[in-house]
Amino acid sequence: MNIYKNLNEIIEYIERNLENKIDYKIISQILGTNENTVKRVFPLLTNISISEYIRNRRLSNAGFDLYKKDEKIIDLAVKYQYESATAFSRAFEKFHNMKPSMVKTNPEKLKVFPKLQFEENIIENFTMEYSIIEMEEKILYGKGIKTNYISIKNDAPEFFKKMSEIYEKKYGEINYGMIVYESRFDSNKCEYWIAYDKEISEFERTVLPKSKWLKLKINSQNAKDIQKTSEDFYCKFVPSSKYKLKSIPELEYYHDNITEFLIAIED
Repeated sequence: MNIYKNLNEIIEYIERNLENKIDYKIISQILGTNENTVKRVFPLLTNISISEYIRNRRLSNAGFDLYKKDEKIIDLAVKYQYESATAFSRAFEKFHNMKPSMVKTNPEKLKVFPKLQFEENIIENFTMEYSIIEMEEKILYGKGIKTNYISIKNDAPEFFKKMSEIYEKKYGEINYGMIVYESRFDSNKCEYWIAYDKEISEFERTVLPKSKWLKLKINSQNAKDIQKTSEDFYCKFVPSSKYKLKSIPELEYYHDNITEFLIAIED
């Protein structure tokens, strides 16, 4: 599979349907996987969630329509899939930093968000060692913070360090890092948790169902090494494999100076 060719196909599908409802099932089919996998892979490859990319492209085009075509705000709201003229105007002002009514007198301030284009002639020799394990139901106790696919690179290690300083003397070394993804396909929001595999009354209880998991061994507990493995997994391994991810939190199991990267997969 040429992931960049497929991404260009996704971008072209979006372009053809900026004035229609986007079918995320079609996007998943183009990439040859399921929605849970796409929602994790796309932001890592593009630094933007699909929903934000679509919104930015629509608002970029809407600015042109207002200036060149003199279209009414209510018509543009309908055209670009907004529920109301008010919702459209609010989004337009946030994106362009001016109200729709100001476009005619301030066209130079309109923001343009260009269509993404990927280089398809990229050849990479890549291998990744992994195993498949089956785990019974797992109960963890932890605390977390809200973040997103981009900010988590800084938020996770900072939060882990903070929690270690507070709780390691009391409860011992932290067993797990856990990334919880929002269930909405078009969101780039997630949470990062630290967790213990023993009951701690002041922590929140999380139950992970019995599942099959992909396990990757990382000979380090350094945040940069873990992030590099995660990026390689989502950007290189997943698009070329047949595994489909479940909407179950992702785990980082810390022990014996190594990290086991665990991702739940469909049977």
